[in-house]
Amino acid sequence: MDTPAPDTFRIFLREACGFLLEALGKPSSNVPFIMPKRVAETDPFKQIEEHIGSGPYVFRRDEFKPGDKAVYVRNTKYIARKEPPSGSAGGKNVYVDRVEWNLALRDAQAQVNALQKGEVDIIEQLAFEHYEAVKKDPNLQLPDYDNVGLQYMARFNHLNKPFDNVKVRRAVLAAFSEEPFLKAQVGVKELYKVCPSMFTCGTPYGSAFGSEIQSKSNMKMAQELLKTSGYDGTPILIMKPTDLASIQKLPDVAAQLLRQAGFKVDLQAMDWQTLVARRSKKDPVDKGGWHMFLTAWQAHDIWNPIANAAMDTRGEKSGWFGWASDDKMIELRNAFMRETDEAKKKKMAEGIQARAFEIATHVPLGEFRAPMAASKKVSGFFMSNGNLYWNLKKN
Repeated sequence: MDTPAPDTFRIFLREACGFLLEALGKPSSNVPFIMPKRVAETDPFKQIEEHIGSGPYVFRRDEFKPGDKAVYVRNTKYIARKEPPSGSAGGKNVYVDRVEWNLALRDAQAQVNALQKGEVDIIEQLAFEHYEAVKKDPNLQLPDYDNVGLQYMARFNHLNKPFDNVKVRRAVLAAFSEEPFLKAQVGVKELYKVCPSMFTCGTPYGSAFGSEIQSKSNMKMAQELLKTSGYDGTPILIMKPTDLASIQKLPDVAAQLLRQAGFKVDLQAMDWQTLVARRSKKDPVDKGGWHMFLTAWQAHDIWNPIANAAMDTRGEKSGWFGWASDDKMIELRNAFMRETDEAKKKKMAEGIQARAFEIATHVPLGEFRAPMAASKKVSGFFMSNGNLYWNLKKN
């Protein structure tokens, strides 16, 4: 690999932004897409071929190699606001001519080696197991760009037995203590925290209210709940992604805890794209369906009852996979949307969370920060929801 020119940032994308948008191919809910009228009117059954940018960078389609490299260059026609950056707003000054995203080199150790040799400038998502080594390297830095983080989550398929039974789902809540998931998947204590809230701890609606079935549970409680649930021994099919290191260990922990609680488990390995395709199916398990998958959400996307997709309980009309159904939850969320008094909304959010734990819409599995690694020659990092490359400089 040749050494980058002084005016070029080269960046490794650890997992091609896989779980950060939660599902590949699913745009983040807070990212606007503006198209020229002629592009927007493209036949919906045809791929959009024209990529137009009006921001600080321009996408170089002629250099794009899917799964290998994406290139962005300075937009010479863009005029930045004369103010400091503020996440994805504020001043967006560009101090380098070119940004290259390297998608091909997937080996975590090879990425760190390249960073240490100066062959790349940034690793967007450093593998947790290399955090301490990078922390000790005097030529590298761990930019503090995200003070909110992400939350792990286990999602049930509410349509298929046995998870159509709320008592069975609650047994899983009791079995899934957060610490084992966080220790196995993250391992670095300063990067994770146990959080009893479904709305992200430290945010306006973060609360432990109603979480006792999980936060104060133990395996004996889970076993007793399962015995009284009517569970008939149906094997629980858990989908395990093999190509997303950031969530790869979660299904193994889930399988172990479920077995300890008394469940039979069928852990099936597949790549993330296959998982994404399969989880959209509402078929029975023996016809290609599923029981459970585990994922991670940006904390900003789940920190209130409306944004949190796992709390949409419109059944098969629901927009997110798992299709939970509960009329009371719908009423509570509708009332929350109509309320304007913030103190009342906080109280209502507690009630919504308590209901979500009561009917076991999903299982929160703790929170973490995904570390970034960079050369100390790069400066200008700022707080943002995600990794942004304006205002960065390379010495």
